[in-house]
Amino acid sequence: MFKLKLGDGDALGQVLCIGAHSDDIEIGCGGTLLKLIDLYPNLTIYWVVLGARGQREQEAVASAHKLMKDIKHKHVIVKGFRDGFFPYQGMEIKEYFEELKREVVPDLILTHYRDDRHQDHRLISDLTWNTFRDHLIWEYEIPKYDGDLGSPNVFVHLNEVICRRKIAHLFEHFGTQANKVWFTEDTFSSILRMRGIESNA
Repeated sequence: MFKLKLGDGDALGQVLCIGAHSDDIEIGCGGTLLKLIDLYPNLTIYWVVLGARGQREQEAVASAHKLMKDIKHKHVIVKGFRDGFFPYQGMEIKEYFEELKREVVPDLILTHYRDDRHQDHRLISDLTWNTFRDHLIWEYEIPKYDGDLGSPNVFVHLNEVICRRKIAHLFEHFGTQANKVWFTEDTFSSILRMRGIESNA
């Protein structure tokens, strides 16, 4: 297996994280971001959540700032597109992506998995690829009811400390999800473990 080595000084300058909802980024690639922040202290991160309102917006902002507390250069952007209705607001969301393209020139983009069955997630993935055509894009996955987990072809190996930090962060910042049957430590640790086995971590 070819291993892409992370941690080459200041080689990674700017990362764009895109999530449909408050907690998508943290669930999908929170561990990867914690590792990147440890490796690249001068990193600039643009953190974009497209659909969060009210308490969910508050959670999104607090979570993003806490996860990125060790870097100076961060931009947290939360939009208010309606949860579950992204395909029907596609024109407005597409226009926002065009704005984002003019503002951000990322070295790496983290976005939703293209075959995600959630309509909001899928649209965001499509627009990411349509908008940023000559950028490095990594997709992340989110476990949920749809049973749509795929077969990743890029893995970021995380140590146990980072795995625990990621899971603790989710429970600290997303109290609105505490009553969801899938929002458990077992859910998050099991997918980390499964992907670790697949990549012989």
